[in-house]
Amino acid sequence: MELAKALKLLLSLLLLLQWLCFPSSTSSSFAFSQGKDEKESSSAGYNYKYQFIKEASTFSSPSAPPSSSGSSSSSSSSSSSASSGSSKGGKDGYDYIIVGGGTAGCPLAATLSEKYRVLVLERGGVPFDNYNVSYMQNFHLSLADTSPTSASQCFISTDGVFNSRARVLGGGTCINAGFYTRASSSYVKRVGWDAQLVNESYPWIESRIVYKPKLAPWQRAVRDGLLEVGISPFNGFTYDHKYGTKVGGTIFDDNGRRRNAAELLTSGNPQNLNVLIHATVHNILFDTSGSKPKAKGVVFKDEKGEAHEAFLSKRPGSEIILSCGAIGSPQLLLLSGIGPKADLEKLNIPLVLDNEFVGKDMQDNPLNTVFIPTNKPVQQSLIQTVGITKMGVYIEASSGFGQSGDSIQRHHGIVSAEIGQLSTIPPAQRTKEAIQAYKDRKENLPFEAFRGGFILEKLATPKSKGQLSLINTNADDNPSVTFNYFSHPLDLKHCVDGIRIVEKLVNSKHFSNYTRLDKASMDKLLNMSVQATVNLLPKHTNDTSCLEQFCKDTVITIWHYHGGCHVGKVVGPDYRVLGVDSLRVVDGSTFFESPGTNPQATVMMLGRYMGVKILRERLGKAAGV
Repeated sequence: MELAKALKLLLSLLLLLQWLCFPSSTSSSFAFSQGKDEKESSSAGYNYKYQFIKEASTFSSPSAPPSSSGSSSSSSSSSSSASSGSSKGGKDGYDYIIVGGGTAGCPLAATLSEKYRVLVLERGGVPFDNYNVSYMQNFHLSLADTSPTSASQCFISTDGVFNSRARVLGGGTCINAGFYTRASSSYVKRVGWDAQLVNESYPWIESRIVYKPKLAPWQRAVRDGLLEVGISPFNGFTYDHKYGTKVGGTIFDDNGRRRNAAELLTSGNPQNLNVLIHATVHNILFDTSGSKPKAKGVVFKDEKGEAHEAFLSKRPGSEIILSCGAIGSPQLLLLSGIGPKADLEKLNIPLVLDNEFVGKDMQDNPLNTVFIPTNKPVQQSLIQTVGITKMGVYIEASSGFGQSGDSIQRHHGIVSAEIGQLSTIPPAQRTKEAIQAYKDRKENLPFEAFRGGFILEKLATPKSKGQLSLINTNADDNPSVTFNYFSHPLDLKHCVDGIRIVEKLVNSKHFSNYTRLDKASMDKLLNMSVQATVNLLPKHTNDTSCLEQFCKDTVITIWHYHGGCHVGKVVGPDYRVLGVDSLRVVDGSTFFESPGTNPQATVMMLGRYMGVKILRERLGKAAGV
């Protein structure tokens, strides 16, 4: 009877979710209330600790590049006059300009600053005084905020799947589910990394911002259920990637406060480190007088829309390093004239280097979820437990994000926090009247309808591939991205295998304290998952006997997309851009597959790893790292 009531309430909720709210106009509408004194104290605290972080408008552009030889082969390059309160270092140039202060860029900048002068250009703001970013309980609100100042920027792939990219110092570590787990040793060997340095670089991250989680009840049920259905052995708490079931690390501390990659900047030398926020790089500047193009600077716009130029120093070995992520890095190469010649010509972008592989073979790890209504409230939790199967899928879980007062009372931009998914109603149908009706009805729903958790099933190594291309020459706009989910038949097979594991899991005895499902109830849950799915694809409700169709209908993302600047095609093994001097790419755009069950650990590791590699290459033993 309890289950029947819960299913009925959930069905009513899902019908209401056909109406979607307009995006909020400001990010502040999502944040917890915060007093003036508390805000000022928080702001003063991070300003004291991070004095090297400045607004982009404080930067003073040099009147001319440090080197007068060669020409700038790049569109829309311009220079602003020097502004008051300028950031240090603009006059003489920098040893390294890192574009993107994200998951890889922050540890990379901190490491290089130990010996060299580093400029970091981050298009977003700081995470430290953003409550939506800082606390686990606000995880869903950060993703729901679609305002221009949000820490996340929504984009929709041409497949019809909603996605997000980070727009904040600290990158994806500020908006993700916090799970921390390393890549497998076979992955490290396959990509050709120095295993010893890898094993030195992971602990550098872990000692600063990673914790052992306090296992939530939902996560314990998932752990025990996975073992019951044969995802064994139990490997306990470990960062290592091992077949079976394990508990991984988290970047949320015991109080639920998020730690993030931006905090790694404090491990650098503040005298050598200059970080500009709200600095959107529009293109790279090149010296084309030599045998091949050489990167020499960048053009960026500040928070006021004013353009600036920043240049490398004359010191041999100075480089520009792109760490903009799997969307931003290939996009910036294309905007700067590196990519397929025909595509660049269509947008009148001057060609610097013809490379057909820029933006190609993009991949995303498709995610399918099943919402499990419960007969009692469940504690909020994000991913802590994972089942690493030999069937090409990972099983994870979250719970309790639809039970708070704000979840029922507030509308959440384009996200329905209650089920962690998005509406399929086209934007043209989202009238003010429809939105108000949705809000009014949702406020009258009983809290019981929001009780429950998710079981997540993610493909480990999808075979389906897509591409990224420019829509226009505006760096603020999202490019066109296609992932071609489930276009490869093996991906569908693995997804079906994963959904069958989920079915067994929710019927295991360890879930009996929450809910007990028979076959008919499970079919209802699958059908409701189809109705409430996040994508814009046609639905096939009441066809749960065909799990292949269920996988296609309910595909969403867990934000683990990668590719577009692959090693051997766009960059070399040292991550230098092929055919160009003084330019590297260090981020997830270089990955052929997503490392581990969740990639953030390895992306941060790569930043530290490459920073150490570069220092050792330039200084040898004098690097001291």
